[in-house]
Amino acid sequence: MSKHPATDTVFRDVRVVDGSGGPSYRADVALSGGRIARIHRPSDGGPRPGAARTVDAAGLALAPGFIDMHAHSDLALLRDPEHTAKAAQGVTLEVLGQDGLSYAPVDDRTLAAVRTQIAGWNGGGPDDASVDFTWRTVGGYLDRLDHGFGGEGIAVNAAYLVPQGTVRMLAAGWDDRPATGPELDRMRQLVAEGLQQGAVGLSSGLTYTPGMYATTAELTALCRVVARYEGYYCPHHRSYGAGALAAYQEMIAVARAAGCALHLAHATMNFGVNEGRAPELLALLDAALDEGADLTLDTYPYTPGCTTLAAMLPSWASEGGPEAILARLADDTAAEAIRYALETEGSDGCHGVPIDWDTIEISGVTDPALAGLVGKTLARSAAERGETPWRTARGLLLADRLGPTILQHVGHEDNVRRIMRHRAHTGGSDGILQGVKPHPRAYGTFPAYLGTYVRELGVLSLEECVAHLTSRPAARLRLPDRGLVREGYRADLVLFDPETVAPGATFETPRTLPTGIPHVLIDGRFVIEDGRRTAVLAGGAVRRTPGRHG
Repeated sequence: MSKHPATDTVFRDVRVVDGSGGPSYRADVALSGGRIARIHRPSDGGPRPGAARTVDAAGLALAPGFIDMHAHSDLALLRDPEHTAKAAQGVTLEVLGQDGLSYAPVDDRTLAAVRTQIAGWNGGGPDDASVDFTWRTVGGYLDRLDHGFGGEGIAVNAAYLVPQGTVRMLAAGWDDRPATGPELDRMRQLVAEGLQQGAVGLSSGLTYTPGMYATTAELTALCRVVARYEGYYCPHHRSYGAGALAAYQEMIAVARAAGCALHLAHATMNFGVNEGRAPELLALLDAALDEGADLTLDTYPYTPGCTTLAAMLPSWASEGGPEAILARLADDTAAEAIRYALETEGSDGCHGVPIDWDTIEISGVTDPALAGLVGKTLARSAAERGETPWRTARGLLLADRLGPTILQHVGHEDNVRRIMRHRAHTGGSDGILQGVKPHPRAYGTFPAYLGTYVRELGVLSLEECVAHLTSRPAARLRLPDRGLVREGYRADLVLFDPETVAPGATFETPRTLPTGIPHVLIDGRFVIEDGRRTAVLAGGAVRRTPGRHG
C-alpha cells in the first residue's frame, strides 16, 4: 500500500508562490478532500503524486486564494450565484459589513433606513425585491450566506464585520449627539452579540451618518468589546482629506486605549492637500507598530475613490435619516446652506475640502430614467443643462432618492504606490458592484496588483505581492488553515499566468473580466475552470475563530 493516499487533483510542475513572501519554487501539488494533501518538489525524490485528475500547470503560478479585505458584496452574494466579478479575479474570501453600514443587526425600522441609505452601494433599495430580507441578526445573516442558493452555498467565502453605524442607528437613532449611558450599553450588547454569532470584528464609517456622530470615547468603549472577543476594528476614519493625519491618529489612539487590533480601511491620502504626503502617514504607522500596535491596512491599486453622492453632504444635513435629508434638499433655504457648506466651507462629508464638481463623476443611478448622467462629471452635466453644478446635483439626489453613486477623482499615484509597499499592507477592492459604470476596482483589483504593479511597474515582487493578498489578511482574520500553500491547509487556490495576468476592467469598460487566471478553487472544487465560471457554489460564511470573551 502506498504511504500517500489517493488524491482528487494534482497540479503538475506548477510554480508555487506560497503566500509566505519567500522564494517561489516548482512542485507538484496534490489535493484531496478539500485540502492540500501533498507538495512534491523535484528534489524530494520518490514517485510523483497521482490523482484522478492531473492538470499540466507548467508556466502557471499557484497561490493561496486572494482575500478581499474590503468588499461590498453584502447582497450580491445572495443575488448573483455566479459572482464572477470576484471569482474570476481569484478571490476566495471577502470581508463584508464595511464602512459601518450593513444589514445586520437590524429591526424593521432600521433595515428600511439602511436599505435606502446604501442602495447605491448594494442595490436592495425599498423597491428592490431581488433579496428577501428574512434575517435580523448577524447570526441570521451568516446562516443565510451558508445556505446560499437552494442550500448549495454562495460563490465565494465571506466574513462579516459588525457595522457600527447600523448599531448606533438601532440603539440611538439618527441624532447628532453623544449616546446616553443606556444607549451605549445597548450598542456594546449588540456588538458582543454579533461577535458571539461569528462576526470577525467591528467596522465604522466615520464620514457617514449616523456612525460619524460617535465620539472617540464611544468608539473606544465599543472597541473594548471587540478586544475581549479578539476581533479587530476596521474604521473608515473621519477624513481622507484635510484632516487625514489627525483622523489616522485618532484611530490609533482608540485601538491603543481599547487594547484592540486595528485594520485601517482603504488607507490613502487624497485631495490636493495630501499630494506627496504618504511618507507622513507611513511614519505614523511605523511609530505605532514599533510601539507594539497590532495594526494592518488595506488599499486598492487605483487613484479615484467611489462612494455615494449623498455621502458628500455635511453631517448636519443628514441628521434624522434619509427622509430628513430629502426634506432639507427640497427646501430652498436648507439647500442653499448645504451648497455653501459643500462649495465654500468644505463639508465633513467631503473630508473637509471644498468640493470640486469636475472631480465628481456619476457612476450609477437607481432610476433608469436618469442614466443619461452616468459617465459624466457633474460640472459637465451642469454645463450641458445650462445650470450650476449644485442645481444638477441637488436635482439628481431628489429625483433618485439619494441613490446615485460617484467616482471621485482625488487620488495621487505616488501615494498609492508608497502605501502599498508598507509592511502592514493588504489588498482590498472596496468594490461597489452597482451602477451602469462602476469603479473598475470591483472587477480588476487583484489582477491589477499582479499585472500592473508587479509585472509592469515592479512596485512589488510577485512573492511579496501574493503575501499581501493572502497570508497577511488570513493572519488578521485569525484563520489558521488559509492564506498559505501548505500541506493540510484548505485548498482555496488560484492559478494564474504571471506573464499575462491583467485586469480587463477599465473606467470605460468596468465590467470586463481579467485575463491570465485560468483556475480558481475553493475547498478543492473548481469555481473557475479554464477561464470560465463553473456551476460550483463552494462558498459560505467564515465565522470568527473563538477566542477569549471575559
